[in-house]
Amino acid sequence: MQVNRLDHVNIITDRLDATAEFYATLLGLERRNAPPPLTPDNAQWMYDGNGLAILHINSVDCPRTFDRAVAPGAETGAIHHIALTCTGHAELIARVEAMSLEYQTNHVTAIGLTQVFTTDPNNVLLELNFFGG
Repeated sequence: MQVNRLDHVNIITDRLDATAEFYATLLGLERRNAPPPLTPDNAQWMYDGNGLAILHINSVDCPRTFDRAVAPGAETGAIHHIALTCTGHAELIARVEAMSLEYQTNHVTAIGLTQVFTTDPNNVLLELNFFGG
């Protein structure tokens, strides 16, 4: 047995459309309806440029196989942040500023990494990583 890669992150929200639009606008992810039995009203999946559904966005009332209490809008809890490797640093900063998002940058010069931190509409902390700069 081995782990090959992270498959996806699931976000439970009371603002399905706003959350999907946020990820489409900020990161350029493609919004698609989740497969049945989920519906467009309770689940949207966000696809990266490789055609992988890396974010599953579900409404609070979306059926879940493993159900547990969630608090949309609360801080991310035990999961501190979601980190994504990205390209196009200048374009991301322009999008962040156009969306009037608060953000913080960090440089890890030892490994040539620039990080941009911001939060989504549900207060999920994003770490957007740009290597080589």
